[in-house]
Amino acid sequence: MQLSNRTADFTDSVIRRMTRIANAAGAVNLSQGFPDFDPPKEITDRLSEVAKSGPHQYALTWGAKNFRDALASKYEHFSGIKVDPESEIVVTCGSTEAMMAAMMSIINPGDKVVIFSPFYENYGADTILSGAEPVYVPLVPPAFSFDPNLIEEAFRKGAKALILCNPSNPCGKVFTYDELKVIADLAVKYDAYVVTDEVYEHIVYKPHKHIYMQSLPGMRERTIVCNSLSKTYSITGWRLGYVIASPAVCDRVKKVHDFLTVGAAAPLMEAAVTGLKFSDDYYEGLASHYTHMKELFVGGLKELGFTYTEPQGAYYVMMDISEFGVADDYEFCEWLAEKVKVAAVPGSSFFREDVNHLIRFHFAKKDETLKEALDHLSDLRTLIKK
Repeated sequence: MQLSNRTADFTDSVIRRMTRIANAAGAVNLSQGFPDFDPPKEITDRLSEVAKSGPHQYALTWGAKNFRDALASKYEHFSGIKVDPESEIVVTCGSTEAMMAAMMSIINPGDKVVIFSPFYENYGADTILSGAEPVYVPLVPPAFSFDPNLIEEAFRKGAKALILCNPSNPCGKVFTYDELKVIADLAVKYDAYVVTDEVYEHIVYKPHKHIYMQSLPGMRERTIVCNSLSKTYSITGWRLGYVIASPAVCDRVKKVHDFLTVGAAAPLMEAAVTGLKFSDDYYEGLASHYTHMKELFVGGLKELGFTYTEPQGAYYVMMDISEFGVADDYEFCEWLAEKVKVAAVPGSSFFREDVNHLIRFHFAKKDETLKEALDHLSDLRTLIKK
C-alpha cells in the first residue's frame, strides 16, 4: 500500500542522528543542543515536592492556570506587552509542538511560507506537514544579512507567513530593530503572519539585545510567538512550550493542540512555575554563564586557528572547514566523531543553498566538557592528514 506523498522526502533529524553517532563513537557531543549541567536547584527541589503531592492528572488542555499566569507576567516583564493568560496563551509539549500547532492553525494547503536559510531543520518539515510550500530566503554569511526584496517578492507571490528564529539557530544571529522593522512592515503591507521561535531570548551576548517582534508597530495581532522553557532553565527533557498570539489565533491553536497531544505534563508545569517567577538576577546570571561558555569555547577555536562566525546569541557556533578540502560535510562530521571524538552537525542540513563547508558546534556544556572537546580538536589537523 502507498504511504504519504507529503512525507516521502523526509529524512530523520540530522541533529539527533549525530547524537546517536556521538554516543556510539564515545565522542564529546557538541551536536544536539542540550546542556550537561543541572537545572536550577529551586526547580528540581519543587519537582521533588510535586512528585509526592501532585498534581498527577490532566491539567486544563491549554495549560494549568498558575503556569499560564506566571508565563503572562514574565512575558510582560521582558517584552512590555500585556497578554491575557486565558485567551492569548496555549501551553504545548515543547516549542516543537508550539510551532506545529501554530502552523496548522493558520496555513491552508497550497499556501507559501518564508523560511530564512540557514534554518532549524523542523521549519521546512512543519511547513510541508501543514500543506504549504517553503520559500527560502538566504541569510548571507558572515553577517547573515538578508535582501528585503526577496522577502517582498515572496509575499507578493502570496506567502502567508514568515518563520523567524531570533536569536537564530544555527548561526547565532540576533536581528536588529531595523531588520525586524523591515520584516514587520512587509508583513503589515501584505497582511501576513510572522511566526517567531524565541527559545534563546535570554541567551544574547553584549552589546546585542533581543527585541520582541510582537512589540513592533502593527505586529501585536499578526505575530505568533513560539517559545519554551527548555533553554532558559536547562530543562530540555521537560518539553514545556507555549504559543502567545491573538485570541482568534489561540482559539484555533487550542483546538489543534487538543487533538495533537491533549496537554503538557501537569507535574512539570507545577514545578516550572518556580522558575517563571525568578528575579532578574537569574537571567543576568544566565547571560553571564553563557557568555563564559562562549568565550571559553569560541576563544579556544580562535587559539587553534580555526575560522568561525562569532555568535551574537543562542549557544551555537558555525565553523568553516574549507581548509580541509571537504567534499561531503556529512562524511566529515561522522569522521570527526569517530576519529577526533567530537560530534558536530553538518552545516548543509541547515541550508537550502549548496553549502558544505560549515559545521555547527554547540557550547552549552560544563567547562571540563568544552576543554576536553578543544583538546580533541587540537589534533584535528594532524589526524586529517593520516
